[in-house]
Amino acid sequence: MSDSTASAAPDSPRGPVEEIAAGYAFTGPALDLGALVWDGECLPERQVRIPLAMLNRHGLVAGATGTGKTKTLQLIAEQLSANGVPVFLADVKGDVSGISAPGEPGGKTAERAREVAQDWTPTGYPTEFYSLGGIGPGIPVRATVTSFGPVLLSKILQINRTQEQSLGLIFHYADSKGLELVDLKDLRAVVAFLVSDRGKAELKGIGGLSTVTAGVILRALTAFEQQGATEFFGEPEFETGEFLRTAEGGRGLVSVMELPAVQDKPRLFSTFLMWLLADLYHDLPEAGDLDRPKLVFFFDEAHLLFDGASQAFLEAITQTVRLIRSKGVGVFFVTQNPKDVPGDVLAQLGNRVQHALRAFTPDDAKALKATVRTFPRSEYDLEELLTRLGTGEAVVTVLDERGAPTPVAATRLRAPQSLMAPIEPAALEGAVRASPLYPRYAEAVDRESAYERIGAEQAAAEAAATAAAQAEAEGQTQTQTQAQGQGQAPRGAAPEPEPSLTQQVLGSGLFRSLARSVGTQLGREISRSLFGTTRRRG
Repeated sequence: MSDSTASAAPDSPRGPVEEIAAGYAFTGPALDLGALVWDGECLPERQVRIPLAMLNRHGLVAGATGTGKTKTLQLIAEQLSANGVPVFLADVKGDVSGISAPGEPGGKTAERAREVAQDWTPTGYPTEFYSLGGIGPGIPVRATVTSFGPVLLSKILQINRTQEQSLGLIFHYADSKGLELVDLKDLRAVVAFLVSDRGKAELKGIGGLSTVTAGVILRALTAFEQQGATEFFGEPEFETGEFLRTAEGGRGLVSVMELPAVQDKPRLFSTFLMWLLADLYHDLPEAGDLDRPKLVFFFDEAHLLFDGASQAFLEAITQTVRLIRSKGVGVFFVTQNPKDVPGDVLAQLGNRVQHALRAFTPDDAKALKATVRTFPRSEYDLEELLTRLGTGEAVVTVLDERGAPTPVAATRLRAPQSLMAPIEPAALEGAVRASPLYPRYAEAVDRESAYERIGAEQAAAEAAATAAAQAEAEGQTQTQTQAQGQGQAPRGAAPEPEPSLTQQVLGSGLFRSLARSVGTQLGREISRSLFGTTRRRG
């Protein structure tokens, strides 16, 4: 950062340096971010760090494209793993897989290590690779529609607030009737049933759901399926507790979600990542303040999560981020500009690594000023500094061991010790197939659920109606024949009619059993959390 500027008192130019350095002199375990930079000079003896215990207080890694955000999260993830903390990384561009392989010495890496006094050793870290629904390399991660819930699904379907509420009513109906929505065809079957002639009575019982709105939702689901989204929903449903594992030797497992194959579906993958986080929140017990997090979750391309989000969705994100800290999970949002993150969420991100920002347009300049206002008071001229940071440099402020913000520190960041490039496709595929999780999740399973149950009930009802109609026709013919042979019955002595076949079938135990398969399953309740997400626990 050769052109950093600062406003230091002329009579004590080192005063601010000592003050800043003292703010990062922690006594407990901490991650090393890099060396302090002051007035264009890198000071390797003044290390900038982040306390391990404060990583569940969440964070933000921001900066323009090409400023080093990905390498920063790789650097932090490596040290978390080395300290026994599992990590989740979303790999949108396909360049994070290198964390599993040792880095390449020499060149710019060696130069950076010398500048910041880093004892650099090429190191690979234990890694599992995942993919959404098996699209692209990785262990398939799927969710059931029931588990995903109406709020997250509404965001993907891009339906309005009224339609979102109606979708919530449909989920409530399915929950109350014990209809398991495993995949999209299950949900489509329930909606189609509710708008059919046979289902209209049920539709009225839900309340507040019009046939027009149900039709809009049905069309949105059909279009969603045509976009190839069926792969993401189904079973076996992924157990997010798999992310909390450690490897032999005690290092935290790094879980990398490979997303390049679904880059053209940003709304889908960003919302799916939120489901993973919501599911963790739903399952994990309260943990209080720990000496290290149970998991740190890096949410890359975070702006995609908030674009076009409903108020209910934003409120649920805010509450999840606020509450999941007490369950031992830290969340780092990675994005280009802090303004991409809503203020209520940004206020909860105690650890900040801000790479360079651009100010080419009036809007850029306005965003730069807004970013500066989010930092504590600083000895730096941040508005100037943030536009002149070099690649791999950042402005840092974190929470100290007491939970108070540290002084703002311009920092030349350390180099990751793992490979700063993708690994070969063959190596990635080999790692996936060697995973003990691969046999468990590789093949999709399509068991009986709402689609099959509704179809069976409809087929039984149609068969019963057809049989009843035929029997009644035959009965009428037989009665007429008997009347012709025996003459008219005495006046006032009408014979007692036998139950029609329709009545016999509809009253039979078999039909009642089929009807109950679409009815409430006793003893099975579904509790939904902040996003309306849930998981059936067998």
